[in-house]
Amino acid sequence: MSNCTKCHNIGGQVRNAECLTCHTEITQLQKSKKGLHASADVTGKKCIQCHSEHHGRTFRIVNINTKSFDHSKTSFQLSGKHAKTDCYECHTPKYINDEKIKKHKGTFLGLSATCNSCHTDVHQASLGNNCENCHGMESFKPAIKFNHDKARFVLTGAHLKVDCSKCHLTIIKNEQKLQQFKGIDFANCSSCHQDFHKGKFGPKCNSCHVTESFRVIKNLDSFDHSKTNYKLLGKHASVECKQCHTSGLHVKPKYEKCIDCHTDYHKGDFVKNNFVTDCRICHDVKGFQLTSFTIEEHAKANFKLTGAHLAVPCQSCHFKNDKWKFKIEKKECSSCHSEVHGGSIPSGLLKNNDCLACHTTNQWKEVTYDHSATKFPLLGSHLNQSCTKCHVRNEFEKRVIISFKKKSECVECHNDVHQGQFIKNGIVKCESCHQFNNWKPEQFDHSKTSFPLDGAHSKVYCYKCHKQVADEKGKYIKYKFGEVKCALCHL
Repeated sequence: MSNCTKCHNIGGQVRNAECLTCHTEITQLQKSKKGLHASADVTGKKCIQCHSEHHGRTFRIVNINTKSFDHSKTSFQLSGKHAKTDCYECHTPKYINDEKIKKHKGTFLGLSATCNSCHTDVHQASLGNNCENCHGMESFKPAIKFNHDKARFVLTGAHLKVDCSKCHLTIIKNEQKLQQFKGIDFANCSSCHQDFHKGKFGPKCNSCHVTESFRVIKNLDSFDHSKTNYKLLGKHASVECKQCHTSGLHVKPKYEKCIDCHTDYHKGDFVKNNFVTDCRICHDVKGFQLTSFTIEEHAKANFKLTGAHLAVPCQSCHFKNDKWKFKIEKKECSSCHSEVHGGSIPSGLLKNNDCLACHTTNQWKEVTYDHSATKFPLLGSHLNQSCTKCHVRNEFEKRVIISFKKKSECVECHNDVHQGQFIKNGIVKCESCHQFNNWKPEQFDHSKTSFPLDGAHSKVYCYKCHKQVADEKGKYIKYKFGEVKCALCHL
């Protein structure tokens, strides 16, 4: 009788109050307004309407049709994969925390609506308990509700195409795998990307790069090239980037030698030991037209500059036929200078076409030639004469030349005032009578002629006998007589 009153009041009625006195878990659900018993369909009913008694010990006092039960009347509406899952996969003692409820076989009570009450929290509580903020009900992967735009690091450009696992690495924590989604350093690009520049340009990669691609460079006009290994100076400062970075700005070009960018303008002229001599030996970044190759440097070459050569512009020797040529094999004067003598100098006097045999590099008029080496050594007044007095100018291919192929006879330069009177064997030998100091006949000896002077004749002036005559040859003093007779002079 005492047990009856636990459920029945005196008078035989079964009231909810007596039921809830024992079933305190239902009371708690109703107070917290959770679960089926807190729904409008149940709160107005008496417990006995669903849960009748006295039908035997094997009677199922909780009788729910799992196929037709409307789970939306509970605090947890089934959607996605939950709607397809068998009831007892969730309503099982292993997911019930309350030990008292866990003892009730086949109960549908005791479950929590939080995901981690049934599912393992693979994030190990690092992302909170609201799994539905990121995940849908169909599948944990992908996290369809997650919006990276709402994160502290908004994905743009190429980042949008990167797989999550590339940035969110998996580590081992508490002896389990954990993919890191929080605590990732993203203040600088170098947190994920290798700094190709090794800190030279500071930590702010976005001052030059964009997220679309590292190969796309912005703010080129303000880029400070001096922070690189190659500072732009001179003409390089005005060159467009793509002229050096031909394969793209992301490719580091060679720059150790000028020919890494510039064509060997001299076409091998300065190749030494199979290596091209670097341009900076002679040029600087101000321009190729200027050269730092000095006269002192030229002195170390095979042709030392002396005299007037010191004032000659480079192109006069090294620019021929519209081409620069610095490696000159031939070093003879005739390689640059015209041969003004027209080939008139005997080969024996001018070996190897070396003008220095007569001239100096100071000027052409400065002649050092030793005339005594010829068949006509200079004597007397000849020593005071310029070369051109004897080696007269002739026109040769519209160039004035000086001829040296001359006979050593006096009449080659001087007029024969005697009109051929002293020709002997086709040659006039003036030196038989004259010396080289003046035209006085100091060498003439009348005693060696066919009319030696003796007696009164030796005191007679020459002109008394040798009179001036005039004929088809012109006027001249007659020294030769066909036959010497007294009557020629004496009447």
